[in-house]
Amino acid sequence: MRRIAVIGGGLAGCIVAFRRAMAGDQVTLVEAAPRVGGQLWTERVSGFVVELGAEGFIARSEAVPGLASALGIAGDLVGQETHRSFGFDGVALRELAPGEAAEFLGFQVPRDELGKGIRTFRLGMAQLTETLALAIAGRVDVRTSAAVASLAPVAGGFRLALAGGAEIDAGAVVLATHAAGAAALLGEAGRALRDAETLSSVTVSLAYPRAAIEHPLDGTGFVLAAGHQAHGFRACTFTTSKFAGRAPAGHVTLRLFFRPDPADLERMGDDAWTARAEASLARVLRVHGPSERAWVSRWSSALPVSTPAHAARVREVELALAGSGVLLAGSAFHGSGIDAAVRSAEAAAERVGAL
Repeated sequence: MRRIAVIGGGLAGCIVAFRRAMAGDQVTLVEAAPRVGGQLWTERVSGFVVELGAEGFIARSEAVPGLASALGIAGDLVGQETHRSFGFDGVALRELAPGEAAEFLGFQVPRDELGKGIRTFRLGMAQLTETLALAIAGRVDVRTSAAVASLAPVAGGFRLALAGGAEIDAGAVVLATHAAGAAALLGEAGRALRDAETLSSVTVSLAYPRAAIEHPLDGTGFVLAAGHQAHGFRACTFTTSKFAGRAPAGHVTLRLFFRPDPADLERMGDDAWTARAEASLARVLRVHGPSERAWVSRWSSALPVSTPAHAARVREVELALAGSGVLLAGSAFHGSGIDAAVRSAEAAAERVGAL
């Protein structure tokens, strides 16, 4: 039985821990936050299912359904109820052609992806990591609120020193952290990752009585054209139109996406973000009255930016780590998005098994 340490308890880290535990390895999963799951975070309250993190994965993915099948939740996969989308040009909403929403936001989308949308789980995206957590319970030594202060080679493998003074020895280590965290632990070998680009995001989900919104909400939502993205407001999802079962009868939820100014991210509280979201929504739709509930989520420097330069940096670091027993896993290294994170984690789990 080999001892494996997984640093980072987001989706990728949980997958590696699950696969290696099922293969019979002794696994310790270390997560600095008080919960595992990372950017898969769903709140369920009073009939509302609200995403605080990722809201879905690309419909063409084979890796996510494959993992869901292994976990016994493939039957809970759901697709979009509609694929219609709108754009706001500063004057009015107009329906967009497939893929045009991505162009509004400046994304480059392969033609075969146009209009295919995303999929999710009946109970929200966190159903995936919650099921993983249940699957590894009792099989994996899961340590939350545990930051790794250093990683050093020792005879037979590596020693992880935790911020509280505890130590963990392992024969192999999988880094499923953000790029900056990996760079800090790897020292000179991870130097190239120090320049990894990230973005911040704030999302605000607003709940209203259905009658408060005059628009028929007959689409997935809308995006704002460049030049009309005041205060970083970029897009809005009509959550209850896009996916079934997201709100109690007679209510709707809309999720607004902001690319925040660093100063606003630091100084604005939930009430201020809610007020900004309500005002931003009112610029586009006729809304009667304030929202009944609001959920604000902040992701500071948490969204990796995948570019050819970043891919080259990752290759450089992985070349330096080759044969060392330390591997990288997750979307911070191998492509953004849930599908990429799953594929990266599955590959890392296999590579660890071959060491």
